[in-house]
This record gives sequence, C-alpha cells and structure tokens, in this order.
Amino acid sequence: MPAKLARYVAAKGSITIDGVSLTVNEVAGLRFGVNLIPHTVQHTAFHARRGGDPVNLEVDLVARYVESLLAGARA
Repeated sequence: MPAKLARYVAAKGSITIDGVSLTVNEVAGLRFGVNLIPHTVQHTAFHARRGGDPVNLEVDLVARYVESLLAGARA
C-alpha cells in the first residue's frame, strides 16, 4: 500500500479494494493481508486480478475521522 495510507490500516480494521469492503487480517509495514472467500472472488472483479495488478484502495473512514478529531483537539 502507499506509505501515506499505512497509518490508517490496522489488523481487524476495514479496507476497501476496488469497491469491496474487506477485513484486514494482518499488517506488516506497507503490506497487509485479507481473506477472500470463493463467493466474493466469483462475484467481483477479483476473479480477473493477478499479483501486481494496480487496485483502488480506500481506508477506513472511522480512522480518518479519529485523526481529524485528534488534530482538532491539539489545536
């Protein structure tokens, strides 16, 4: 993942990949892992994806809200 997003990704948190909301299972530096069940793969664009393909990532909105609230509290 891009370094600017890493601060928002946490194990057991949410991440959206190409419009599919998934639970993050593990995080290691700039890498994270999710589990995809066969139903999700079959009914999304994941069935056509290969390792190294670019994807759209959206981080957990709650994490961004918390950051915003903490920044306001420090001001």
